[in-house]
Amino acid sequence: MGSIDFRLGWSLLLLAASLPAETPARVMLVTNLNSPLSIRLSDFYQRWHNLPAQQVCRIHTPAVETVTRREFESSIAKSVEGCLRNRNLVEAIYYLVLTQGIPIRIQRAAPDDGASVDSELTLLYMRMKGGLIQFPGATDNPFYRQRDRPFRHPDFPIYLVTRLAGYSFEDARRAVLRCREAVNRGKVVLDLKADNDEPGNAWLRDTAIFLPEDRSLLDLSPQVVPPQKEVIGYAGWGSNDPSRKTRKSGMQWLPGAIATEFVSTNARTLAMPPFHWTLGTWQDSSTWFAGSPQSMILDYVWEGVSGIAGNIDEPYLKWTVRPDVLFPAYLSGRNLAESFYLALPVLSWQTLILGDPLCKLAPPR
Repeated sequence: MGSIDFRLGWSLLLLAASLPAETPARVMLVTNLNSPLSIRLSDFYQRWHNLPAQQVCRIHTPAVETVTRREFESSIAKSVEGCLRNRNLVEAIYYLVLTQGIPIRIQRAAPDDGASVDSELTLLYMRMKGGLIQFPGATDNPFYRQRDRPFRHPDFPIYLVTRLAGYSFEDARRAVLRCREAVNRGKVVLDLKADNDEPGNAWLRDTAIFLPEDRSLLDLSPQVVPPQKEVIGYAGWGSNDPSRKTRKSGMQWLPGAIATEFVSTNARTLAMPPFHWTLGTWQDSSTWFAGSPQSMILDYVWEGVSGIAGNIDEPYLKWTVRPDVLFPAYLSGRNLAESFYLALPVLSWQTLILGDPLCKLAPPR
């Protein structure tokens, strides 16, 4: 029996190695059958990439944003693991695509015990292989800063998890559709927070250094950077910049544009705020939405980005997405998922990454 299992294991590894690295064949789409929105998004994405049924994992989990760790393990992690194991896709799948309507948060039962569902699922491969995982708290991302290495199993024992989401089905759908027209042109806008020596400002300056001179706009003024045309990327402080007073960036986003912010709670919910709501202060709870006055990543999706990273809760600045890694990777030809995870120091933590993992900038025509 041992020799049969050994040969089967090698055959699956060879099959995985023979698959192209950045095609729909590497995607597992996860659908919550308890959420009409999740089902609708899943049906669209499956048709868009012509995914076979075996690459769609249908689960039953509460259609809420927060679940306990027990609920996460029983109704999400165990179900996704079952889809991967039972269909012999553990090695072949690189990207897990979740859909809005699947919970975003694992409830904190103790300090550092909480995490985003998406970030926790990145470790599913490692767990299935018996790897050692630090718990509770953040786990080092083995793919972080591995700029010159292709993402593949078993070299990197994780899944790259992204999510399709928007204030509406159409918002989420359009974010994916825009990737079809994505071309490697335009500039990355980098908005520093004035009179601040935090590392985030240094990372933004480094980003401008690492990109070609004509591909970035580094704003050093005390004001929020004014709206720009032909923007392919954006990084800044969002509502943590005291000069920022409105939700809208006003940017003219190119197809395939991506963004990130140094903001603690900008993915605290995927619900739509009231139309009149705008950024507030921690001192005035009447200005809060969903428990926070801070900016919202889905505002950027609504405006026109195809991908963005945010945080469901306080990630600490040192564990946020690093723009000096993200944008050089994306503009050099990495896809959306690989670019964001190359730039993310830790997993099993607070990050949520929205967008089609296969979104990629085509060479200029």
